[in-house]
Amino acid sequence: MPSPTPPEILTFGEAMTMFVAETPGALAEVERFRRRIAGADTNVAIGLARLGFGVAWLSRVGDDGFGEFIRRTLEQEGLDCRHLVSDAINPTGLLFKERAEDGQDPRVSYFRRGSAASQLCCDDASDLDLSALRHLHATGIPPALSSSARALSHHLLAQARAAGASISFDPNLRPSLWHSEEEMRDTLNRLAAQADWVLPGLAEGRRLTGRESPEGIADFYLERGAKAVVIKLGPQGGYYRGTLGGREQSLSVPGFAVAEVVDTVGAGDAFAVGVISALLDGLDPRQAVLRGNLLGAEAVKVIGDMEGLPDRQRLEALIATHPETFA
Repeated sequence: MPSPTPPEILTFGEAMTMFVAETPGALAEVERFRRRIAGADTNVAIGLARLGFGVAWLSRVGDDGFGEFIRRTLEQEGLDCRHLVSDAINPTGLLFKERAEDGQDPRVSYFRRGSAASQLCCDDASDLDLSALRHLHATGIPPALSSSARALSHHLLAQARAAGASISFDPNLRPSLWHSEEEMRDTLNRLAAQADWVLPGLAEGRRLTGRESPEGIADFYLERGAKAVVIKLGPQGGYYRGTLGGREQSLSVPGFAVAEVVDTVGAGDAFAVGVISALLDGLDPRQAVLRGNLLGAEAVKVIGDMEGLPDRQRLEALIATHPETFA
């Protein structure tokens, strides 16, 4: 039997089983939920896989029904799950999400303490084949889960760098998982300094760098070794500053109007999918931010964290509806 093909893109983190309320209102009042999967890292992995990239997923789930549901869902999305461990001791993390109204961020209740993914460690990467790796995507969630998962984050970034792959890093702040603000800030800024492309939201960048403007936040990471910084500005679009392609550029790209915002969760991950996929496709920074804005706008139109992420055919159709913008 032939050996599996080494991954083109590697992602890692925690996937959770999510229960989304079927009706608006406080969780205490909701009786019916719809089961889905959730996780910033998996949102990006699924988005890139739908666009035709070969994506591997490294993580842990419980040896339980929820873990099997996650594995089956990710494999159906085309992810290589050979490095997804089934943990016989620790359970799969769960979350419950309210159905928000009027475009507000929905409230979420997490049940992830002691989850299988919090047991991630460097040993989980011991048999990785990075010989064909083009890109590693990392977020600030695994290093917040545990000290061993934090060590894995540093290890994988170093391994990807040694393999000659590009690296993207999205802080994805989860303050409640950290012991202190200082620990969160210092750890995530050290990881960002190991990445080529840093993708913070504006509020995240302000919190991590102490600088207010997109230009100041970008300079903070460029001074520490990043090649490019792409800042998510929500409905206002995105800001890019960097030296991709050997030429220094700084530009702002407005967002796309959305008639009705249904669910804001996952919009930042969709933006990341757009930017990363465009850069891997060899497009210039403006086109990359445009694609990020487009996918972010699509994400908020539907319920669910990753349901709005398009395949390649759908992406091309969306771009075709904005011929002058993408010219």
